[in-house]
Amino acid sequence: MTMAPVTERTPPIQTKFPTMGTTIFTVMSALATEKGAVNLGQGFPDFECDPKLVDAVTEAMKKGLNQYPPMTGIAPLREAVASKVEALYGRKYDSASEITITAGATQAIITAVLAIVKPGDEVIVLEPCYDSYVPNIELAGGTVVRVPLTPGTFRPDFVKIAAALSPKTRAIMINSPHNPSGTVWTRAEMLQLQDLLAPTDVFVISDEVYEHMVFDGQLHQSAARFPGLAARSLIVSSFGKTYHVTGWKVGYVAAPAVLSAEFRKVHQFNVFTVNTPMQFGLASYMASPEPYLQLPAFYQRKRDLFREGLARTRFQLLPSEGTYFQCVEISKVSALKEDEFCKWLTSEIGVAAIPLSAFYGNGFDQRVVRFCFAKKDETLKAALERLAKL
Repeated sequence: MTMAPVTERTPPIQTKFPTMGTTIFTVMSALATEKGAVNLGQGFPDFECDPKLVDAVTEAMKKGLNQYPPMTGIAPLREAVASKVEALYGRKYDSASEITITAGATQAIITAVLAIVKPGDEVIVLEPCYDSYVPNIELAGGTVVRVPLTPGTFRPDFVKIAAALSPKTRAIMINSPHNPSGTVWTRAEMLQLQDLLAPTDVFVISDEVYEHMVFDGQLHQSAARFPGLAARSLIVSSFGKTYHVTGWKVGYVAAPAVLSAEFRKVHQFNVFTVNTPMQFGLASYMASPEPYLQLPAFYQRKRDLFREGLARTRFQLLPSEGTYFQCVEISKVSALKEDEFCKWLTSEIGVAAIPLSAFYGNGFDQRVVRFCFAKKDETLKAALERLAKL
């Protein structure tokens, strides 16, 4: 019996994201590698975490804690998170029904969106915003409603937010401390949001991954601090950001039981469970609050070192109230657009940055770029030596 020749043919596929290309972070990191530039673009540390944390994870592996954990996360870690949130923000979450361990904050955010957003729902995002928000909403069949933060200060404009609310609004996504600008929402702003949403059924997805990076004596104003917000919020945070282990991809969501139940329905089918020994290691490490309580001072010193060096250039420094990002205005340095300037800076000066226009749907260019200062001192000094040419 003879077989007919097999013709290889991949069926055509209709993309869900026709306008989406490679992210700016991937593009700039690749260019930095190609040019041998100091990479202050993508937001990750170039230093190691506390060896005690690695030891705790290693010990968990050696003990044989390597099989599936509970879908919601191991009890000791959920309990540690609930205790931390109550101690810092005064709200008591039930660790069994209101805390869920996730495979990082990005997974937490898309799971939150898929859990509450239905086709036709509107979701407000405040631009500039992290690049996963919009695709997440579109995957859920929702409609993105873009509201700009105030250019220059990146503070929320509640007149514009109020105007964007409609009977179709399902949720608003907020982020403080804010990536990319480094702005930290004040207590007054959180209270204003609480008052604005009080007569509505709008949910809040509060991205608080930089919660422990707030400077100059300010407090992080978590949605958990405000009863009217906490009751409608899914609050997202990240162990990766807090403990310098971004590659571990472990985070959590705190939400009222009724919201957590819906969140977990999606969570169990898009990731199911999260790395077991990492969870046990983190639970053990969280017995001491010192690492996250000392984090503001740790990063403020790096921020101040970096800002001192940048002050000797022609960049105009914007405030950095939190996160590990520093934004600068480039008008006195170059007439190039933000994205072109970042490519030039990487190729010709040897320092990679990220254009803020990448965080806007319409590519709004306000002559501002973002640096990451979550780096070793020697890395920051090497970058500053090169930037001194400007």
